[in-house]
Amino acid sequence: MPTRHDIRNVAIVAHVDHGKTTIVDAMLKQAGAFAAHQHLDDRMMDSNDLEREKGITILAKNTAVKYHPKDGGAPITINIIDTPGHADFGGEVERGLSMVDAVVLLVDASEGPLPQTRFVLRKALQANMPVILCINKTDRPDSRIDEVVNDTYDLFLDLDATEEQIEFPIVYACGRDGIASLTKPEDGTVPADSDSLEPFFSTILEHVPAPVYDEEAPLQAHVTNLDADNFLGRIALLRVEQGELRKGQTVTWIKRDGTQSNVRITELMMTEALTRKPAEVAGPGDICAVAGIPDIMIGETLADPENPIALPLISVDEPAISMTIGTNTSPMVGRGGSGKGADAKSAVKDRKVTARQVKDRLDRELIGNVSLRVLETERPDAWEVQGRGELALAILVEQMRREGFELTIGKPQVVTQEIDGKVHEPVERMTVDVPEEHMGAVTQLMGVRKGRMDNMSNHGSGWVRMEFVVPSRGLIGFRTEFLTNTRGTGIAHSIHEGHEPWFGQLVTRNNGSLVADRAGSVTPFAMINLQERGVLFTEPGTEVYEGMIVGENSRSDDMDVNITKEKKLTNMRAASADNTENVVPPRKLSLEQSLEFCRDDECVEVTPEAVRIRKVVLDQKDRSRTASRAKSAK
Repeated sequence: MPTRHDIRNVAIVAHVDHGKTTIVDAMLKQAGAFAAHQHLDDRMMDSNDLEREKGITILAKNTAVKYHPKDGGAPITINIIDTPGHADFGGEVERGLSMVDAVVLLVDASEGPLPQTRFVLRKALQANMPVILCINKTDRPDSRIDEVVNDTYDLFLDLDATEEQIEFPIVYACGRDGIASLTKPEDGTVPADSDSLEPFFSTILEHVPAPVYDEEAPLQAHVTNLDADNFLGRIALLRVEQGELRKGQTVTWIKRDGTQSNVRITELMMTEALTRKPAEVAGPGDICAVAGIPDIMIGETLADPENPIALPLISVDEPAISMTIGTNTSPMVGRGGSGKGADAKSAVKDRKVTARQVKDRLDRELIGNVSLRVLETERPDAWEVQGRGELALAILVEQMRREGFELTIGKPQVVTQEIDGKVHEPVERMTVDVPEEHMGAVTQLMGVRKGRMDNMSNHGSGWVRMEFVVPSRGLIGFRTEFLTNTRGTGIAHSIHEGHEPWFGQLVTRNNGSLVADRAGSVTPFAMINLQERGVLFTEPGTEVYEGMIVGENSRSDDMDVNITKEKKLTNMRAASADNTENVVPPRKLSLEQSLEFCRDDECVEVTPEAVRIRKVVLDQKDRSRTASRAKSAK
């Protein structure tokens, strides 16, 4: 069959923070994608604000470099897909793999294969793709290259790789310095026999199969991603499997439900470095972008009008975590950051607070996010949103918040399945790296969450690596407590491991909440009296309302408190008049920490300026009646 030798399609996959985006930066620079005078940021592919803030890749993105072989041959286009390392964004990885013919598996020379390495490698092996192993960060002082390579071989065997897949080439690299070599360097050193990524490029050309096609086959192009442009409208990213796609051409659009309609390609673009440039034609194996089809969706096919043949839809793993997202129902809805209406009129003008606006935004998210689901609930102003993990859902809420939405978010729950008449819940494989002295604390934390230890290894460096299988709902609220117990030194990563029978009741949060019993403004006087009762979340001057949670109680039950109490001033001099008391700084909770803190009867109010935790039922008397009914029912 004919082969296109002028193109290679490859995805770079790895665990979080193993250096995927950094090595893509170096590839772009060394392939001459930018002019000498251009100012370049680090991690150029992480263009999203949230990606740059959190230091992780959230969306899969494609770029292309023109590589000029050293033997003087014709330039070769290498299409590179930079994928997220976090399993919560696994839908992006599955989409990315549908566009390529091989993967580069990046592994940190010190940390070795971690849960997400297993996840992305499993996907690549299931798709029967060849793998190139790149041991990155060889210059780390604690690197252990031989052990990491052996661990990777063990992982391949564990995932039932074929003999051809296990015979993978190995490249040793320092992505930050843009240096790669085929010769193993000493631990903790940069490869000495190279000064560029040339060995990495040549390995890709040698081991990534060139696209093969059938000259007689009709047009088939697969929609793998979506983008938007202010002038062109919706843009579909495609991989052309067979035939040719031309600008101005009329093609058959085969939708997800099997219906067909003829559409015209108004714009055709190809990626060069970080920009899309107009093109006239795209052939087999090319990754291109087309405009002119307003409602096109991921997984659909563009085909030849005379002989339309659909390609298989992209399948993704089932969601594991769900959250209720609805309109803001608190007394402060639409009243700005401080809760006072007067100083926030300008900010409130673009506020999105209606059910229709929230539903439209969730429907828009479904277009580009294949791993998300939105289900109706009993209430007309709230929807159940299901996703891969807590982080993926928190990122969605953070994006909506920045767009001006006011929301009420319910406590994250797990999505259960019924298998053979029994309820099964999702479980995760959690890998924990901690200093030896914190081993007991972590084991105790996991025991409470019904986690069972599968493996434990000690590399003799003072650190212990433990592997647990634990129910997903046990990990909701785990990370904050884990970092506290390990004094911020512990590293924990988890990956979805399937479903197991229901583990029974879990009690993960022992402390109750301090709940405001009236509306008003927080006073330092009230805070001084309350800070011995627990940890406070609010600052002096913050507006609160009845039912809002202002702190964590030191006991297991909830306590209604008056945090707006003022000191009564008299003209009598008291003996304690000269005593000075200090207000302890409050604990500031991020959106993720607020979601972790929630109990079943609590929810999170999210506005562009503030994140507040509150009771679902705000009225103190109604909560007391519900609690007494529950006690009498027992």
